[in-house]
Amino acid sequence: MKALVLTDIGKTELREVEKPSPKAGEVLLKVGMVGFCGGDLNSYRGLFPLQEYPNILGHEVGGIIEELGTDVPESVKVGMKVTVYPYLNCGKCIACRKGARNACKENKTMGVRRPGAMCRYITLPWQDVFPSEKLSLRELALAEPLTVGFHSVNRAKVSAEDRVAVIGCGIVGLGAVASAVNKGAEVIAIDLDDAKLEIAKKIGVKYTINPKKVDLHQTLQELTTNDGPDVIIEAVGSPITYRQAVEEVAFTGRVVCIGYAKAPVEFNTSLFVQKEIEILGSRNCTTEFPEVIDYLEQGKFPVDEVISKVVSIDESEQALADWSKDQEGIIKIMIDFDK
Repeated sequence: MKALVLTDIGKTELREVEKPSPKAGEVLLKVGMVGFCGGDLNSYRGLFPLQEYPNILGHEVGGIIEELGTDVPESVKVGMKVTVYPYLNCGKCIACRKGARNACKENKTMGVRRPGAMCRYITLPWQDVFPSEKLSLRELALAEPLTVGFHSVNRAKVSAEDRVAVIGCGIVGLGAVASAVNKGAEVIAIDLDDAKLEIAKKIGVKYTINPKKVDLHQTLQELTTNDGPDVIIEAVGSPITYRQAVEEVAFTGRVVCIGYAKAPVEFNTSLFVQKEIEILGSRNCTTEFPEVIDYLEQGKFPVDEVISKVVSIDESEQALADWSKDQEGIIKIMIDFDK
């Protein structure tokens, strides 16, 4: 079967790999749809420090269970449509001992530090599949990046009393937007791309800001009666947006960082103390898959609007190369193995 392999920075190959067989406690999944992650793009461009080369890319999956290994419970059945929890933790480090397997020191995400899902078949533990009868395979393939955004909102303990600003409306940022809106918060979406802000409006944000067109600080002050947002979620990974999050958040507010900064960040650290703010990292997800699946099943998320392009596995190399050259207007590219 064909697999998209990231062989080195800026280099990919379509390779023939063997179809796997499920071991005890595993399922064989026939991959139908798999999304390109922003991390895949950064790995291709040499900007993701955790990436190991060579590796089969892909961890945003919608597929159908085709075969069961031994010791799989009866509740898991052949023919189930599922998405995938793509993280593998060591079970021994301090994060794992505390129950935070998402922050495992030795975490191995599919497509990053172990083979991914940009191939027709994969095997994985039955505990790592999440089914839905209602969702399509493309909707299921959107679940994982949305869980990352949902997790950031849970990290911030967002409630209906909060004003929440999300900086960056890629798919993970839109996941944060969706979660905060779903919790009843007043949400402000911030991005340089008006098309992404229009999608945020469809999700239910109250306000949008394009900093290319208006002054970010002044606008946030006007929208929050000069307080600043209670919560700011940074979903870009830029030194500028990291600083903006700290500068614009309200006194005693919370800043949650999802994006990996591409360069060192200098802060005015007096703001940490003066404002008595909380700065929280947010990595991967924990218990958010059922929450996201339930949200998607309610039809609240504009699925078609966020999928920018669907390609075949034979077109996947060129799609990634083109995306690296021009990210304008691109939110999510998916591979359809039936195309």
